[in-house]
Amino acid sequence: MAIVRWEPAHELATMEIDRLNRMFASLYGNDMQRSSWMPPVDIFESADHEVVVKAELPEVKREDINITFENSVLTIRGERRFENEVARERYQRVERQYGAFSRSFTVPASVDGARITAAHKDGVLTIRLPQRDDAKPKQIVVGE
Repeated sequence: MAIVRWEPAHELATMEIDRLNRMFASLYGNDMQRSSWMPPVDIFESADHEVVVKAELPEVKREDINITFENSVLTIRGERRFENEVARERYQRVERQYGAFSRSFTVPASVDGARITAAHKDGVLTIRLPQRDDAKPKQIVVGE
């Protein structure tokens, strides 16, 4: 059994945040279909010197995703729809967010917009933004 330090300030802050969330939900309604959300994203540079963007989009259909690239800005838009498999009044708790989302990222000017590719597999959207050939690092040989 692990020993866990009790932090009363953290407990009180968590209770206050939960209370505020319930208050705002009651004021503005808890519309599961119209709320917006922001999917988490990882951005990194691969060994091939391309920028890779990975976004978690569980239960978002491929046809509900729109990707644009303009003026060195990559924008991902889409929508996760609330499926009415279960009657609304039968839910005890709804924590996942539904609705439209939009994320925009400024990428380096060295990205070749004509060669951008995207794949959607197992709820993860992977966008690869390769650099232009003239922007890739080159090895220079020192002569005599």
